Amino acid sequence: MVDRVLEELLNAKRKAVGVKQTIKAVQNGEAKVVFVAADADEHVLRPLRAAIAKRPVQVFEVESMKELGKACKIDVGAAASALL
Repeated sequence: MVDRVLEELLNAKRKAVGVKQTIKAVQNGEAKVVFVAADADEHVLRPLRAAIAKRPVQVFEVESMKELGKACKIDVGAAASALL
Protein backbone atom coordinates (compact mmCIF):
# COMPACT_ATOMS: atom_id res chain seq x y z
CA MET A 1 0.00 0.00 0.00
CA VAL A 2 2.84 2.40 0.81
CA ASP A 3 4.26 1.90 -2.69
CA ARG A 4 0.93 2.84 -4.28
CA VAL A 5 0.61 5.98 -2.16
CA LEU A 6 4.26 6.88 -2.82
CA GLU A 7 3.48 6.68 -6.53
CA GLU A 8 0.65 9.17 -5.94
CA LEU A 9 3.19 11.46 -4.26
CA LEU A 10 5.53 11.13 -7.23
CA ASN A 11 2.75 12.23 -9.61
CA ALA A 12 1.09 14.78 -7.31
CA LYS A 13 0.72 18.35 -8.50
CA ARG A 14 0.48 19.67 -4.94
CA LYS A 15 2.77 18.40 -2.21
CA ALA A 16 4.82 19.65 0.69
CA VAL A 17 8.45 18.59 0.85
CA GLY A 18 10.51 18.79 4.02
CA VAL A 19 9.59 18.90 7.68
CA LYS A 20 8.84 22.64 7.89
CA GLN A 21 6.56 22.66 4.82
CA THR A 22 4.84 19.49 5.98
CA ILE A 23 4.18 20.94 9.44
CA LYS A 24 2.63 24.04 7.85
CA ALA A 25 0.44 21.88 5.60
CA VAL A 26 -0.75 19.81 8.57
CA GLN A 27 -1.45 22.90 10.70
CA ASN A 28 -3.38 24.55 7.85
CA GLY A 29 -5.44 21.41 7.29
CA GLU A 30 -4.09 20.99 3.75
CA ALA A 31 -2.23 17.69 4.27
CA LYS A 32 -4.22 14.61 3.28
CA VAL A 33 -1.42 12.04 3.74
CA VAL A 34 1.92 12.53 5.49
CA PHE A 35 5.07 10.51 4.82
CA VAL A 36 7.95 10.25 7.28
CA ALA A 37 11.30 8.59 6.64
CA ALA A 38 12.16 5.79 9.07
CA ASP A 39 15.84 6.78 9.08
CA ALA A 40 15.24 10.48 9.84
CA ASP A 41 16.42 11.78 13.22
CA GLU A 42 13.63 11.73 15.77
CA HIS A 43 14.46 15.22 17.06
CA VAL A 44 13.81 16.52 13.51
CA LEU A 45 10.46 14.73 13.28
CA ARG A 46 9.25 15.54 16.83
CA PRO A 47 7.55 18.88 15.91
CA LEU A 48 5.83 17.19 12.95
CA ARG A 49 4.58 14.33 15.12
CA ALA A 50 3.17 16.90 17.58
CA ALA A 51 1.32 18.67 14.74
CA ILE A 52 -0.03 15.35 13.44
CA ALA A 53 -1.34 14.47 16.90
CA LYS A 54 -3.65 17.51 16.73
CA ARG A 55 -5.08 16.74 13.27
CA PRO A 56 -6.67 13.64 11.72
CA VAL A 57 -4.00 12.89 9.11
CA GLN A 58 -3.04 9.52 7.68
CA VAL A 59 0.68 8.80 8.18
CA PHE A 60 2.89 6.38 6.26
CA GLU A 61 6.45 5.46 7.15
CA VAL A 62 8.88 5.19 4.25
CA GLU A 63 12.04 3.10 4.51
CA SER A 64 14.55 5.88 3.90
CA MET A 65 15.02 9.60 3.35
CA LYS A 66 16.59 8.79 -0.02
CA GLU A 67 13.46 6.90 -1.15
CA LEU A 68 11.18 9.72 0.02
CA GLY A 69 13.34 12.34 -1.71
CA LYS A 70 13.16 10.37 -4.94
CA ALA A 71 9.35 10.21 -4.65
CA CYS A 72 9.35 14.00 -4.20
CA LYS A 73 11.50 14.44 -7.33
CA ILE A 74 14.41 16.01 -5.46
CA ASP A 75 18.08 15.01 -5.58
CA VAL A 76 18.52 14.82 -1.81
CA GLY A 77 16.77 12.90 0.93
CA ALA A 78 13.61 14.15 2.59
CA ALA A 79 12.65 13.49 6.22
CA ALA A 80 8.97 14.22 5.57
CA SER A 81 6.49 15.05 2.86
CA ALA A 82 2.75 15.38 2.41
CA LEU A 83 0.13 15.02 -0.30
CA LEU A 84 -2.01 18.15 -0.40
